[in-house]
Amino acid sequence: MERTCARAVELGLPSIAFTEHAEFGITTLVDPDRELPDWLSQYTDPDGVITPPALDVEGYLASVARCREKFPGLRILTGVELSEPHWHTRRTAELLDLGGFDRVLGSVHTIRHTEEPGTAATGVREYDAGDAYHVLAAETVVRDYLAEVARLATGSDVFHVLAHIDYPIRYWPTDAGPCDPHAFEEEYRYALRALAGTGRALEVNTRVPLHPVIVGWWREEGGETLTFGSDAHFPENLGTGLREAAAMVEAAGFRPGAHPYDLWRTTRVTAVPAPPRP
Repeated sequence: MERTCARAVELGLPSIAFTEHAEFGITTLVDPDRELPDWLSQYTDPDGVITPPALDVEGYLASVARCREKFPGLRILTGVELSEPHWHTRRTAELLDLGGFDRVLGSVHTIRHTEEPGTAATGVREYDAGDAYHVLAAETVVRDYLAEVARLATGSDVFHVLAHIDYPIRYWPTDAGPCDPHAFEEEYRYALRALAGTGRALEVNTRVPLHPVIVGWWREEGGETLTFGSDAHFPENLGTGLREAAAMVEAAGFRPGAHPYDLWRTTRVTAVPAPPRP
């Protein structure tokens, strides 16, 4: 975290937020024999069942406090990214009571797919959204994901910002051809409309640049605020694509707030009636 703060100062960023992951669900990999990175393999049993560790809130807050002391000129926000909080309401509430986080993100990483009756795996199965491409059609993965995003928006009121609405696109299979967001316009608009109805913000995640048309749909569906996240799990990735993303959302009619840590908001043009003629 200290190296990330140093990188923020080097880049001239006035503010940074550490939205640490909080995972509550247990996921089974489609292919338990595939090679996994060390950080994931330590939580995965031989059958491919992943049991994520609890977030060390005390250690996290202590790390933030050290960073704030070492970098007094950098505004450092605490934060957490909640995976599927609408599925894990009790554990989510307990975590938030501990943390008092400045910024809370809600996200979907796991999808629940209902198999057709009569198939070999009839019923509801849970898949990591990136892993699901091994067993489901690419189009099905994205549609299932966006449907779950809409359920998250309407089923939980504990988060401020929706993270990475296009998360499955990171893992879109190359043999499926280019991913055209227009093929899922109805599903994107439904999820965006559900989020806009709650008055919350959309994250423009720059790890894989969000398509400009989705930002346009966000505004058309009533979305008024957004924020940015470079999803930098390593210091060298901090701020990647931020300048380009800012230019893109400005073109869509969003403007920065008064402070660097404020959400960006839409610009509204109000018609002023002409004075009556004498």
